[in-house]
Amino acid sequence: MTNPASVSARRDLGDTPLLVAARGGTPDHTPVWFMRQAGRSLPEYRRVREGTPMLQACLTPELVCEITAQPVRRHGVDAAILFSDIVLPLYASGVGLDIVAGTGPVVAEPIRSAADVTALPQLAPEQVDPVARAIGLLLEELGRVPLIGFAGAPFTLASYLVEGGPSRNHERTKALMHSDPDTWHALLGRLAEMTLTFLRVQVAAGVDAVQLFDSWAGALSLRDYREFVQPHTRRIFDGLAETTGGQAVPRIHFGVGTGELLGAMSSAGADVLGVDWRVPLDVAAQRVRDSASGSGEPVIQGNLDPAVLFAGREAVERESRRILAEGRAAGGHIFNLGHGVLPDTDPDVLTRVVEFVHSVSSQS
Repeated sequence: MTNPASVSARRDLGDTPLLVAARGGTPDHTPVWFMRQAGRSLPEYRRVREGTPMLQACLTPELVCEITAQPVRRHGVDAAILFSDIVLPLYASGVGLDIVAGTGPVVAEPIRSAADVTALPQLAPEQVDPVARAIGLLLEELGRVPLIGFAGAPFTLASYLVEGGPSRNHERTKALMHSDPDTWHALLGRLAEMTLTFLRVQVAAGVDAVQLFDSWAGALSLRDYREFVQPHTRRIFDGLAETTGGQAVPRIHFGVGTGELLGAMSSAGADVLGVDWRVPLDVAAQRVRDSASGSGEPVIQGNLDPAVLFAGREAVERESRRILAEGRAAGGHIFNLGHGVLPDTDPDVLTRVVEFVHSVSSQS
């Protein structure tokens, strides 16, 4: 559970554009932040990370603070996203894994049975205390810029654990899901509790919003998502919905290739639904309305194709203007990419996108 003493010291940033938009209000300008803005394309990130393995970097408070703050200083974005990794809570809890360059997370002993699920360690809050310390440093560093906490969703974590690493077809994952539903639900239940513990630590430390990232959910049919994934995602959002010091923290949910799942993902309990570049935002907003998953107008995040950032200024501004127009069909809009910043992106282009979105949206 969260620590009330920590939560009572939360910054009052309710009038900032990100939090106004996240709660369905109308800010002075459309807020902008970019997934994977903390790192990837920034030369200053590569300099400070040099020689430090990814997971070690995620557990080094001073380094997390510096990397998280870099895009705020450079781009003037409306929010910082905590520098972290999807598999960090697994690693911190004692699961044997490593992030292999050019491959991604690789698990030493993949989960294939009920006994493997039983042996999966649970996360204790003190195991991610370095993350809480990093957040404490960031609250001083960021001033009035909101900080978004971060975690991977149970299905994506389960896929890494069952496959042993990244997978194109998720065949072992889906085989376990369909052949042994009891073991599958036990696994996702444990991962949901682990994720909830990780996010509660971040909320108690003072983050202003959280994003749950389900990288691989787009590999699922709508039926399978509803049966095998949605209840566990809802468990996380329901747990976070408990008020903290009288203030609810906005919850953002994003998945890749999830156009057919948007209504069901919204029904899992998020306040803001991230949309990748494949679905126009006005269409996404209508899909959420049609799902009858919420009492108010949907709040949408997205969704510039990261590859468009390589297409030149005219194309970037044209696409950004289109997305701003489509975003007005929702109850609130946070401008973002439709996935993460690509490593070879010119940082100056990102800065210009922020300036352009701020300028156009403040005029309208």
